[in-house]
Amino acid sequence: MSSTIEQPRFTCALGAYESVVAIKRGVPILHSGPGCGGKVGQLIAQGEGYAGGSTAPCTNAEEQDVVFGGEKKLRSVIENSFKVIDGDLYVVITGCTAAITGDDIGAIVGEFQEEDKPIVYLEAGGFKSNNYVAHERLINAIVDQYVDKFAEDKEVEKGLVNVFASVPYQDPFWNGNLEGLKRILEGIGLKVNILFGEESEGVKEWLTIPKAEFNILVGPWVGLNAVKHLKRLYGTPYIQFPYLPVGAVETSRFLRQVAEFAGLDPEQSEKYIKKEEGKYYAHIDKMASFMLEFRYGIPRRVYTVADASTSIGFSKFLLNELGIIPGTQNIVDDIPEKFQEAVKKEYEDISNLGRQRDIEVRFDPDAGKAQEVIEEDAKNYPDKRILLLGSAWEKGLASKLKADLLIVSVPVQYRLIMNCGYTGYEGGLRTIEDIYDRVLATYR
Repeated sequence: MSSTIEQPRFTCALGAYESVVAIKRGVPILHSGPGCGGKVGQLIAQGEGYAGGSTAPCTNAEEQDVVFGGEKKLRSVIENSFKVIDGDLYVVITGCTAAITGDDIGAIVGEFQEEDKPIVYLEAGGFKSNNYVAHERLINAIVDQYVDKFAEDKEVEKGLVNVFASVPYQDPFWNGNLEGLKRILEGIGLKVNILFGEESEGVKEWLTIPKAEFNILVGPWVGLNAVKHLKRLYGTPYIQFPYLPVGAVETSRFLRQVAEFAGLDPEQSEKYIKKEEGKYYAHIDKMASFMLEFRYGIPRRVYTVADASTSIGFSKFLLNELGIIPGTQNIVDDIPEKFQEAVKKEYEDISNLGRQRDIEVRFDPDAGKAQEVIEEDAKNYPDKRILLLGSAWEKGLASKLKADLLIVSVPVQYRLIMNCGYTGYEGGLRTIEDIYDRVLATYR
């Protein structure tokens, strides 16, 4: 791993405040310096949500707060937040200043919790971790401090599941991806708590977390601590699918695994899967002649600079459904070492034909170094058209290599994302459309 990080694709732990913004009527209260929230938003946010961006209350910690502490100021900001912002859940998140000075956040927030105010806290000094880790800790904090206290009914409800997948805003397509997952899971007969975004019922839905029959984790590591915590707390079992399912092959695989785990009627789930596959391949068939004639015009090799879940999901889809060979895969989400072998194994077994592939997988948050590696490797394939899956920061590299760039990670900059998602059957079709769109745009 590099000693310095160029172009990091994640933020400090304070970035968990964007996850609060993703909860309907969730209000983050930042106990941090005046510029911290803005820096996070500049990297990963598109839009401010209900109480994000400049709306988010902040103590704006200064030098005197470092010397004398900021507890009094925090108490005042919390009191006024309740008066000014009509929210369903308030989450105090600390920055580096509070972590250094040792402000007793738990005691301050506890005063309001004793009055049964809907408020929790997360101590997330930026230097302690990143926003991936803090996202997991936020989920646990809300469960421990709010859900466990106010959930009136914790009796297990047959068919109800909690889904933990994309990290809001860190995954720029989080809302569309979560909606896509909810749609297909409901298609096989489950009732889905998606928890974040427009398809969630907000805090009301969070209060039903203990009622879930089981939890579904989509991804190789982010959220694992959360589902394990829920298993310890409520005895809720969980199933893990280690990447975002994109396209027909992986979506059907995902649904069959979940259906088997849930003990669903296989005839019912297969009926839905066959229906969706039928629609999916009907769209492919309509364009089959064009896609066959144009097969030499699309990219033949794909490089990624993205998080592990996104990288694996797209690579499996592109290889097995479009025939695009994975080149060097650069995993830049600072994935803990104990999860890396499992990610490598997914790439070894990536082919649906049963052949193992020798794909170089790099784990390094230094995306600047990743660009150097891609440029060097691409020299070995001078006659092959290249597809880059990365962020807006790969635009210069794409131009240099005359490659097609599909932005799938932050920062996005060069595209507007409102409800776009790549999960499921519809996500596979959207991926095909986006790739061909970029290729065809280069023709005159």
